[in-house]
Amino acid sequence: MTSINYNERIPNNVGLGENRRLQRALESWLPNYLNWWDELGPEGTQGYDVYLRTAVDVGTEGWAHFNHVKMPEYRWGIFLNEAIPDRRIGFGDHKGEPVWQEVPGEYRSTLRRLIVTQGDTEPASVEQQRVLGQTAPSLYDLRNLFQINVEEGRHLWAMVYLLHAHFGRDGREEAEMMLERHSGDPDKPRILGAFNEPTPDWLSMFMFAFFTDRDGKFQLASLAESGFDPLARTCQFMLTEEAHHMFVGESGVMRIVKRTCEVMDEIGTDDPERVRQAGAIDLQTMQKWINFHYSISVDLFGQELSTNAANYYTQGLKGRYHEGKIDDDHRLVDYSYPVLMLNGDKIVEESHPALTSVNEKLRQDYIDDCQRGMNRWNKVIEKSGHDFQFKLPHRGFNRAIGNFAEVKVSPDGRVISEAEWTKNATDWMPTESDREFVKALMKPCYEQGKIAGWIAPPTRGVHGNPFDYEYVKFN
Repeated sequence: MTSINYNERIPNNVGLGENRRLQRALESWLPNYLNWWDELGPEGTQGYDVYLRTAVDVGTEGWAHFNHVKMPEYRWGIFLNEAIPDRRIGFGDHKGEPVWQEVPGEYRSTLRRLIVTQGDTEPASVEQQRVLGQTAPSLYDLRNLFQINVEEGRHLWAMVYLLHAHFGRDGREEAEMMLERHSGDPDKPRILGAFNEPTPDWLSMFMFAFFTDRDGKFQLASLAESGFDPLARTCQFMLTEEAHHMFVGESGVMRIVKRTCEVMDEIGTDDPERVRQAGAIDLQTMQKWINFHYSISVDLFGQELSTNAANYYTQGLKGRYHEGKIDDDHRLVDYSYPVLMLNGDKIVEESHPALTSVNEKLRQDYIDDCQRGMNRWNKVIEKSGHDFQFKLPHRGFNRAIGNFAEVKVSPDGRVISEAEWTKNATDWMPTESDREFVKALMKPCYEQGKIAGWIAPPTRGVHGNPFDYEYVKFN
């Protein structure tokens, strides 16, 4: 492992300069990437100077440098965490064996699929958010959006490096296809459903960053346990950057909630229509956005019972969240796990082999983490003295994958008829009129120190700067 070399065309700490063939291959991919960024990245922003953090180290302290940068000139790079000496595989059939520095031949196609699926999500979110820069509620929020965008771009580079370095021509072809699939494209959509949904407004953006980026946290943490060491170390560093994305989501929703509570106090009522007329987003509408973004993100964990997930685990390719902290044998041959299943029109808990339930264990860890964030939102409402609580819908609500894909489940966990779903769907999910209302609030506010009326300012700015700092300079 070498220190980060910023003199290279592609900054890296993987010794790219010593592997000229790989360096040339990645340098030939760079123009295609920049063309993609220009066409499908943040719209109309090429000339902006944005106060961005750039990775300069892979340690836990002082790893980032902050400065105004034009996004097309951002130093995207390839960074892996430092190798752990004598690291051993922590789970599955290979538990206790030295980690692999090269791809084991028998797992080549499986590992490639895992890397491609993860890599495909990174440019997808950039594409989904490409027009949001035109309606940001403040310069602070605009800067945070662009920070997420450039880091998702860097995460794409991280996966593309692995494909180029370890998978030969197949890897190079997969890397090209990363730029050919586009979010929402009817002919070449992104691989996972949630990454083909539009993100047309900032309420959706914050919910995406809270719920869907949180799925990314759990998937990356599982891959960070991998016996394939370059993948593990890549994902460990990606998690360092990913934390900011979830902070943007959680704090963004919290600031909307705070502002809504302030407006309800100002007008002396919590009536949703009156709240909307006063220019705020009512809590009931936010609950609908929660229901939608949570349910499509829950789908990202796949089938409740999965032989693929069992194989990834047994083969040592993808572990569980914080694998080393779990008190079991890390082979799961004789262990079981509770899984919710359908029994006629009832949802019942059944015990299933832990190996085939690995997806469900990860989904439960995710749900618990979502609930912790939602508790913090609810505390804002509680402190304001208003009688309302956000709730996560049942894990079977609005599912397109897994046990509940073929039935309708209410937010409180009842299997219901198509007729009951149709009757209540407008109370549970965003309607066209809801989306039009939220969209109508989305007016850009780019004056220093000012913020749109539907969201509260943050409690502090970025990297020690005040909220009214010039985070984006329009040239």
